Amino acid sequence: MLAAVVPQGENGGRLRLLADDGTPAGDVGVVGDLAAAVAETERQHRPRWLWSSTAEVYPGLLRAGVRVERCQDLWIAEGLLLGHQGRHREPRGLPAALARALGLPVPADVAPRKRENQPTLFEPEREPLPGNADPLDALAAVHAAQQRTLAGLDRPDLLRLLLAADSASSLAAAEMTQHGLPWRVDVHLALLTELLGPRPAPGARPRRLAELADEITAAFGGRQVNPDHPPGLVKAFAREGIDIPSARAWVLREVDHPAVAPLLEYKELARLYVAHGWSWLDSWVRDGRFRPEYVVGGVVSGRWATNGGAALQLPRVLRTAVRADPGWTLVAADASQLEPRVLAALSGDRRLAEISGAGDLYTSLAADSFDGDRGRAKIAMLSAMYGGTSGEAGPLLAVLRRSFPEAVGYVEAAAVAGEQGQLVRSRLGRTSPAPSESWRELTGSADEDFAGRARRASREWGRFTRNFVVQASAADWASAMLGALRRRLAASAPEAQLVFFQHDEVLVHCPVELAEAVRAEVGAAGEEASRLVFGATPVRFPLLANVVDSYADAK
Repeated sequence: MLAAVVPQGENGGRLRLLADDGTPAGDVGVVGDLAAAVAETERQHRPRWLWSSTAEVYPGLLRAGVRVERCQDLWIAEGLLLGHQGRHREPRGLPAALARALGLPVPADVAPRKRENQPTLFEPEREPLPGNADPLDALAAVHAAQQRTLAGLDRPDLLRLLLAADSASSLAAAEMTQHGLPWRVDVHLALLTELLGPRPAPGARPRRLAELADEITAAFGGRQVNPDHPPGLVKAFAREGIDIPSARAWVLREVDHPAVAPLLEYKELARLYVAHGWSWLDSWVRDGRFRPEYVVGGVVSGRWATNGGAALQLPRVLRTAVRADPGWTLVAADASQLEPRVLAALSGDRRLAEISGAGDLYTSLAADSFDGDRGRAKIAMLSAMYGGTSGEAGPLLAVLRRSFPEAVGYVEAAAVAGEQGQLVRSRLGRTSPAPSESWRELTGSADEDFAGRARRASREWGRFTRNFVVQASAADWASAMLGALRRRLAASAPEAQLVFFQHDEVLVHCPVELAEAVRAEVGAAGEEASRLVFGATPVRFPLLANVVDSYADAK
C-alpha cells in the first residue's frame, strides 16, 4: 500500500491511501497536524510513503519525532529513470515530472529553500503545478508514469531495486542530519591551536601559516611570494630555473627545492584552516553535533554529496573530534577494497573472485601474479579501473590482463563504449551521462587539425565510463547496504543512530551495551546487500566493523 502526502500550511497537510498501482484506496484527508496524521497512518498501515522529495518532507516529520519505515522518493526515481534514457540534464522535480506525464511544457527545477531557523515544520507551498493539478493527484500521476516507464525496460526488477535502495538511503540521510555526528568542539579547538596557533583576526593568517609564508619567501631568496597564488608560485619556480606545469602538491613533491617542504605543509594547513577552521565550527557545529545536509546520489556515479559543510572531505586529523557521548560508543565499518571486489562480481571472473576471498585482496593478488609485490598489484588493479597507462602502469596492466582477462575485458569494453559515445550502466541500471554535443562535434569531426584533440577527448570519456561501471555498481551496493542496515537497526537496536556515511564507510552511534548487536547487524547488512545486488556470487564483500570511542581509532 502507498500513502501519498503533501505538506500544506504551517504544520498541516493532505494525505491519501493508494493501491500499489497508484489508484485511490481511500478519501483525501486534510489535517492540521500532518506529523500526527503520518504517525497514525504509519502505525495502522505501514505504507510506502509517496512524496515529491524526502529532503523536502521528511525533515519536518523527524523534527516532530515521527519516523517512517519506507518511502518512494519521486525526485530520486525521476532522476534515475531520466538517466537511464541518457537525459541526465533534464529537470526532475515534481512540476517537471508531471508536465512530462501530461505532455505539457517542462518547467525548470526550483532550488529548495534553506531550512535554517525555519519556524514551521514543512516548506511553504510552491507555485501552482502544471495544469493547476492537485498536488496529491500529481503524485499519483507521476508515480503511474514512472511505473509505466519501468515496465518497458528489459530488466525492470533491477531498477526497481535501485529505486527502493536509494529511497531508503534518502530516509537514512535525513535521519543522519537529524541525529547529527557527535562532535567535540573543545577537541577541535585544541587541534586548531596546536596546528595553526591562536585564532587570527579577520583577514589575517594564522600564526603557523604566517611563519611558513616567511619560510617560503626566504627559500626564494627573500623575494615575496604569495603561497595562496598558484600562478605566482609557478613563476617563482621558473625564476629559479625550474619549470612546473602547476603548483599542485603532487607536482611539487617531485621538485628538489628548499621551498617545497614549507609549501606542502602550508597547503595542508591552509586547507584545514579554510575548510574546517574556526569559521566552519561557528557555522556547522551546534550543541555538540555536526549536521550536514546530505544529497543522495548527488554525484553522477551515485555517490553522495553534501550541501555545504564538506562532510565527505573530513581530513583524517579532524576525526579525533568525532567522539561518542558518555555511555555511548561508535561502531565504525568500512567495506574493504570495495571496488576491486565489485569488478570481480560484475565480470564473473572466477579467478579474481577466488582472489577476493582473502581479507586483503591486494596481498592475495600480489602473491598470485606480481611476485608478492603488493604495491605493484594495487597499481595494476587501479590502472584497470581508472585507465592509467603512464609509467609502470601499462606493463602491470598487461600482467593483470593475462591473469584475469574477464575482469580487465569488462572495464575495457566499458571504455570502448564510452569512446564511441555510448551509455554504460551499473549493476542495477544506474546510467552514465551522455557526452556533450561539443564532445560529439569534436570526436565526429573529419578535420585533421582536430584529430589529436578528438582522440584525447575520446580516450578521456572512455576512462570515465571505464570507472563508471565499477564506481556506480559500488554505489548500488552501498545504497542497498545502508537501507538494509537502517531497517535492521530499527528492528533490533532502535536506540542506535546512523550518524555518518561516506562512499564505503558507515558510523553508528549507540549505547555501549548495544555495540555487539550493532556490529552483528552491520555485517548482516553487508551480506544482504551482496545477495540483493550481485545474487549468488562467490565474491566476498566484507564489511568490517570496529567498536571505538573516536572516529580516529576506526582504522
